[in-house]
Amino acid sequence: MKLIARTWQHVLSLSLILMVWMAAAPVTMAQATAKQPEKTDGLTAAEFSRLSRELSEEGGYFRSDNFTSNETPYLHVVDKLKQLGATGGAYLGVGPEQNYTYIAKIRPRIAFLLDIRRQAIIQHLMYKAVFHLSPTRAQFLSRLTSRPMPKDKPFAADAPINDLVAYFSQASADEKEYAANLAIIRKMIQEDFQFPLSETDQKSLELVYGSFRDSGLNISYQMGQTGGFGGGFFPTLKDLILQTDLNGKLGNFLASTDDYDFVRNLHRKNLIIPVVGDFAGKKALAAVGEYLRKNGYTVTAFYLSNVEQYLFQNEVFAGFAANVKKLPITDKSLFIRSASGRGPCSTTSARRRAR
Repeated sequence: MKLIARTWQHVLSLSLILMVWMAAAPVTMAQATAKQPEKTDGLTAAEFSRLSRELSEEGGYFRSDNFTSNETPYLHVVDKLKQLGATGGAYLGVGPEQNYTYIAKIRPRIAFLLDIRRQAIIQHLMYKAVFHLSPTRAQFLSRLTSRPMPKDKPFAADAPINDLVAYFSQASADEKEYAANLAIIRKMIQEDFQFPLSETDQKSLELVYGSFRDSGLNISYQMGQTGGFGGGFFPTLKDLILQTDLNGKLGNFLASTDDYDFVRNLHRKNLIIPVVGDFAGKKALAAVGEYLRKNGYTVTAFYLSNVEQYLFQNEVFAGFAANVKKLPITDKSLFIRSASGRGPCSTTSARRRAR
């Protein structure tokens, strides 16, 4: 597998790197143009549920809950994505809400979100329900954090994101609203999305949704399981929403109605599909690749975060490389990678090892 670095921006100790990849026997541009679906009406709830469950592997362990991203420079590749024409096709990603911003910018026809932890998949199902229930960004933040909407002066659909963040940052959680929302979300996942939740899954849902109630927009990445180190060590959800790109422009998926509406509509079409999977595992990533190939999709972008760091540490990177070769790609397909300036996953060492 040959990786060619196109650009990267180093900010503090964290870098986001955009890379073009080529693997053995890639799909040609002519084949991609001929195969790529022009219109996707969506999947039924039964198809969505079946895909998520059948493509998934058994849940694995990761050291943190990852309720939110911890990558403040996540918008620094947005202009480069646009310059390289990254749009349409299929999007693959790992981690929590930062995927929605990349989906909003790339505008794929379908997206698969893979994570080794089953709890992460339950969190994405929670997000899916919140999107379905929330026609506006204000309603989305209200339901996500269990903080009631203002009664005296409702927010307009196109209210500035700074105003929304200011209000929901100071609003208090409402226990009755939390309980009612949790019941609706649980029911929607099991009945509307036709995704059965085991007793363990329901406890995970309560843990995740309860964490957003407890911390609101101050929720952050936790180093360790729930109750570990968070807070000031990592950016809060509020920080992430208000992050800007390299031109000082807000770019989170909640910053504009157009971006929010695109992500919401893709969810309503059941085309953002969460999958439990180890990137170096024997099933999930290869199965996603097989589905995409059979249905005429090529991969536009694959957001990896810093998963490669753990693949190298666990000496399983070769398994991941083999899985990537099974994906339907072109010479325009992109990796979006996060690399810390600390330790073994520095920008330069990650590039060298990837080759």
